[in-house]
Amino acid sequence: MRGVRGARGWWERGRAFGDARPRVVDVGVALLVQGAITMPFVVPRAAGLPPATWAAYVLTTLTVVPLVWRRRAPLAVLLAILVTSMVYQLALDGPGQPLPYNGLVIVYTIAALSSPWKRAVTGLLVLVAVPVGVGLNSRSARELTFSAFVFAAAYVFGRLTDTRRRAHRVEAEQAAARERARIAREMHDILSHAVSLMIVQAEAGPVAVRTAPERAEAAFDAISETGRDAMVQLRRMLGVLREGDDGRERAAGYERNSGYEPGLAPREPQPGVGDLLALLDRVRGSGVEVGYEVVGRERALPGAVGASVFRIVQEALTNTVRHAAARTATVQLTYGEDDLAVRVTDDGRGPQAGYGGGGHGLVGVRERAAAHGGTAEVGAGPGGRGFEVRVRIPVVSPVGTASVAEAGR
Repeated sequence: MRGVRGARGWWERGRAFGDARPRVVDVGVALLVQGAITMPFVVPRAAGLPPATWAAYVLTTLTVVPLVWRRRAPLAVLLAILVTSMVYQLALDGPGQPLPYNGLVIVYTIAALSSPWKRAVTGLLVLVAVPVGVGLNSRSARELTFSAFVFAAAYVFGRLTDTRRRAHRVEAEQAAARERARIAREMHDILSHAVSLMIVQAEAGPVAVRTAPERAEAAFDAISETGRDAMVQLRRMLGVLREGDDGRERAAGYERNSGYEPGLAPREPQPGVGDLLALLDRVRGSGVEVGYEVVGRERALPGAVGASVFRIVQEALTNTVRHAAARTATVQLTYGEDDLAVRVTDDGRGPQAGYGGGGHGLVGVRERAAAHGGTAEVGAGPGGRGFEVRVRIPVVSPVGTASVAEAGR
């Protein structure tokens, strides 16, 4: 418990630091500007110029201090900087600055963070303040042009920053939407497959109890095995959604309370082509005889492709169990030179069974194929009998291949 409390304390302190980080940045910016405006006061002045006084330095510092609150009250900070700068020019003959650092920082901040009406007010104030400041100083067109340019540049850089931030936010939202869709697809595939097999076995169980008790025991064993497999896959998926040691500790605790060994789920890989045989065995337990055929030179697939192939076959067989009333099904993998073709057929009722149109599962099959640049087609099987799912996925040529000539494995 002490370790958990310590971890929680670190997390709370980290979150508090994250909340305080903008204030730290603002203080750092103010200190940087303060260092810049200090330079003319420490560099020896030319003969004939009035000496730099502490009063002038303090008043110059007062034009910088408001930057600490530049995010909270940007317009108030802008007004404070304009007023103190005007007082400095009118009341004291101190060293000038090569650039209006504080003014540029607040104009950039308002352009990057503030609403349109605040930006409009800022533009009006700058349009008035710049000519007045130049009139109180050198009254030269050169200074007026330079000042207008640097303030305009600060405003443009602020708007560019805001545009880039918005683009990143849109990208993050799109990435989150894609991730939600992926998780929904995985959840659908796992639960739909497991629940379909369990329903079929549960419906067959009472009949088998009366006619063939040994088959009833096998049916109940299949229900238990299917449920355990679904739980393992769900924990595997939920484990990757947890981040940090605290999340792994909660996952391990959940596994202990559920009767599973800790550490299985969060770090296990997604299922792949190598797990198809176990999947087919579970489907066979529902009463559908499933054949498996590999054509071509079988080779290792990238992890993401292998996981997609597994889920595509799983969804196709789930539809067979749920809708087709089929007696047999066939899964065929054909390895081409630069692609993999997946074909799942059954001898059931065909598209009229109600699963050939727009179910979430078949949409997921198309999405998985498209994610790898492939295609997916569904429809009636050979000769118009049954149902067929055909998927083609491009696969980069492997480093090494293994010849396999298997039929009816």
